Amino acid sequence: MIDISADQVKTLRDRTGVGMMDCKRALQETDGDIDRAIELLREKGLASAAKRAGRTADEGRIGSYIHFNHTVGVLVEINSETDFVANTDEFEQLVKDIALHIASPASPRWLAREDVPSEILEQEEHIARAQAKEAGKPENVLDRIVEGKLNAFYKDSVLLEQPYVKDDSKTIQQLLDEVAVKVGEKVAVRRFVRYKLGESTEA
Repeated sequence: MIDISADQVKTLRDRTGVGMMDCKRALQETDGDIDRAIELLREKGLASAAKRAGRTADEGRIGSYIHFNHTVGVLVEINSETDFVANTDEFEQLVKDIALHIASPASPRWLAREDVPSEILEQEEHIARAQAKEAGKPENVLDRIVEGKLNAFYKDSVLLEQPYVKDDSKTIQQLLDEVAVKVGEKVAVRRFVRYKLGESTEA
């Protein structure tokens, strides 16, 4: 399978607004051809969500979740383009599901990979490179190993890239894209805060 760089994925995401994992898969299926990847995303039904990526989502709702033992609580803001969509059963269920996901052991620390502080990324990269060298990996594969470790870090810590707790075959971003296609509007998580007794995570 062809290696796809983070820059290629970012370029496709910037042009389409589709989630990073979907972009990477499309690029792999099209041998890195950006234009063909855009066509493929359209064929898969994600294009309609992508076309809305530039629109403003100022409506929506704030959802909450309190765990049954009252030790974890979540507030999340999810936006849509109109209050009509924000009041649909589909949107309301999405808000509940994402609040539940944030409260789960997945415990995301940041909303998107762009929100991860640079010093944290530098530390993770340093650790990954040091571990690879310690394991005797050749110099020419170190960058690829580090990239893989960072992607695993994002998957573990970033909400939009985490496997959805109720269906781990899709990410939270893919869930948002699916709902966006169904309701015909841009749908986005704007921010969240996760409270656990003695600590909190806000993004």
